[in-house]
Amino acid sequence: MNFRALILGPAALSALALCACAGAPGRPRPGDTPIVPNDLADFSSLYAQNCSGCHGAEGKGGAAIALGDPVYLAIADDATLRRVATSGIRGTSMPAFAQSAGGALPAKQIEILVSGIREHWAKPDVLRGANPPPYAASEPGDASRGSAAYAIYCSSCHGAGGRGGEKAKSIVDGSFLALLNDLELRTIVIVGRPELGAPDWRNNIPGKPMSAQEVSDVVAWLASQRVKFPGQPYSATAQSTGETR
Repeated sequence: MNFRALILGPAALSALALCACAGAPGRPRPGDTPIVPNDLADFSSLYAQNCSGCHGAEGKGGAAIALGDPVYLAIADDATLRRVATSGIRGTSMPAFAQSAGGALPAKQIEILVSGIREHWAKPDVLRGANPPPYAASEPGDASRGSAAYAIYCSSCHGAGGRGGEKAKSIVDGSFLALLNDLELRTIVIVGRPELGAPDWRNNIPGKPMSAQEVSDVVAWLASQRVKFPGQPYSATAQSTGETR
């Protein structure tokens, strides 16, 4: 009797069976193993899942500003991006995304988003020769001066009193203003909404950029237009007397 054959024969059959099972229908392949959400490290996937719904595919803007706007990225540093992604913006539609603030993302994924946004869309020389207003105001603006600045720089598109014109819609609508805090309004005044055709602070009047103080004043004027109960209809008398504020 060939004992070698008796020993090796079953081993060979077992090996063949294992190979057959490896290719069996329904058996997962190495690439089919799901990634645990906390382990996802691909920027494009993280952005698509968490940011694109508001900020648009490829950062091109949507309900919220375009994160892929190089002008925005030139005035908002990494600390700003990290803070907003981590904690959101209280009182607005921007939620907190970090687990430490009640969101779903661990700190490492917040860092992937921040560095990825900068790497994919920032252009270091986009403001070469320009002197942009600071991201945050150092002093509060003046609403009365802001009304005059608005008339100079903004009314050609948004109409008298901000109530809308032929080129752009109202920017004093109560529901609109309720969705944005003053810093978000300031960001829009500075960087514009290029995806919607709204210019940045340099190009409302070509060759006459807004000063930092004028930006602050326009924001103060816009903030003064907020109503107490946004979304509710009011009589013209109540609005004119300020009872809705």
